[in-house]
Amino acid sequence: MAVIEISSLTKTYNETTVPVHALNGVDLQFEKGEFTAIVGPSGCGKTTLLNMMGGLDAPSSGEVLVENEDITRMKAGPLVEYRLNNIGFIFQSYNLIPVLTVEENVQFIMELQHRNKKEVRDRVDHLLQVMGISDKKTVRPKFLSGGQQQRVAVARALASKPKFILADEPTANLDSKSTDTLLDLMAELNEQEQMTFIFSTHDQRVMDKAKRIITMEDGKVISDVKVSN
Repeated sequence: MAVIEISSLTKTYNETTVPVHALNGVDLQFEKGEFTAIVGPSGCGKTTLLNMMGGLDAPSSGEVLVENEDITRMKAGPLVEYRLNNIGFIFQSYNLIPVLTVEENVQFIMELQHRNKKEVRDRVDHLLQVMGISDKKTVRPKFLSGGQQQRVAVARALASKPKFILADEPTANLDSKSTDTLLDLMAELNEQEQMTFIFSTHDQRVMDKAKRIITMEDGKVISDVKVSN
């Protein structure tokens, strides 16, 4: 059964000047527990599609149904609640809060959800250990390398155990060892907790782990293949 249904989705930028068709009639369905890579050249619409699924951007037309609710028509308040309680975002640009420490960045979402303090502390400690940055707990983002910042961003996305992880080039700034660690952790969560992962990626290592590969070009889906690893 599909938990995300995308129908006739379009997104056009600069409609009054020179139109750019970022999405051009996309139809897709995702089931719970998928581990899917969306691939294609830069500018093909991968990031725009993730933003639509996460409620970060509104389409020009079409709909995105998440558990039978059209998030494209949600008002601001319910949309914030939807993102808070259902989505974990991993951005290529990290989007860490500069005035917060590593620990505070990772626990931020769980505090907004009013989680138990011990649960928050234990979850943060576990993720920082897994990501190999326990010794950076009290450090602010500007004192971290790019790879370390990405590991913090990944830990933050996973912290609240969301239903869906939307990851935009999550391994772009990681070395091979960190990439393997990250992908193994995600695959484990996918298997054990049926957490749904949808990646936008150019990384062959992500594609090799994926159970489904969707290829986009010029805002359209040109291939959709399930694979066995």
